[in-house]
Amino acid sequence: MNYISNEKIKEVAKLLENLQKILIITHYNPDGDAIGASLGLFHFLKKIGKEPQVIVPNYYPQFLHWMPGNDKIVQADENEKALRKLINEAEAIFFLDFNVLDRTQEMEGMLKKRKIPKILIDHHPNPENFADVTISNIEVSSTSELLFEFMSKYHGEEAIDKTIAECLYTGIMTDTGSFSYNSSNPYTYYVVSKLINKGIDKNRIYWMVYDNYSEDRMRLLGYCLDKKLKVFQEYRTAYISIKDEELKKFNYQPGDTEGFVNYPLSIKNIVFSVIFIERDEYIKISFRSKGEFYANKFAMKNFNGGGHKNAAGGYSENNMEETLKKFERLLPKYQKELSNGG
Repeated sequence: MNYISNEKIKEVAKLLENLQKILIITHYNPDGDAIGASLGLFHFLKKIGKEPQVIVPNYYPQFLHWMPGNDKIVQADENEKALRKLINEAEAIFFLDFNVLDRTQEMEGMLKKRKIPKILIDHHPNPENFADVTISNIEVSSTSELLFEFMSKYHGEEAIDKTIAECLYTGIMTDTGSFSYNSSNPYTYYVVSKLINKGIDKNRIYWMVYDNYSEDRMRLLGYCLDKKLKVFQEYRTAYISIKDEELKKFNYQPGDTEGFVNYPLSIKNIVFSVIFIERDEYIKISFRSKGEFYANKFAMKNFNGGGHKNAAGGYSENNMEETLKKFERLLPKYQKELSNGG
């Protein structure tokens, strides 16, 4: 598959030809694809003689900390002095798994000021024009999948070793919900087969990500399904809402609600699932759908969001009660689409 033209690869190669210090930066609240892609590229660049450094804007889930190279990641919100030094000394920057620069939050201003080669690799629609080279394709499952092609064309598939393959596989697995959405393209499984051939233990990777939760997280999940799940069979929709005080009751840690939004889709006839999570100044919202209902269009039109057809995100600046009322008022308007969705 040719998602990346040879011309793009040549552009990147020319930009990086005599450069050594390269930053790899991903989005705020990094997920499995963001971390998997970043660490995969980190190991790849080291292998071809560069000096890479991964920077994440803030904390990411504990169940991703097992990945090789995790101890080398710099968390921007914990060490501003180190962050400024790294950005000022960098000779080039890779931006991974996001399409608008403000997803880097507090780093945005510093990154804009640095007039050095910038490369964006991403799979979200409508990327902003902030990089010298933009490699973007919404047909791939994940940024990690796109990186497989980038690395193969840049330096040959043999440059992808077991360590890199573990990182890329983690990104693909998590961004498809273990291949339950965004994964209908046969090429995804071609890439997965190539990564497995590198000697990775896919079962172990699954266990490390999905069977590595705290007891508090499991009790929070039980509470959400028992007390906070609301089902609208007439609209084939269900949602979970969680307030900050409820998160604290279960000793919430970042990442503990990862995957919760998928559970209501296990209910017979449900094709649209949403989770609303209270933050300090807004309500974070995640959307999942089945079949032909476009979660990203719903998120973009109604909740300042976007994403993929069956997996999207957004937010509301109203309080929880007002946000839920708005969501429920919207459902009748989408009844026909939801009826045809599954």
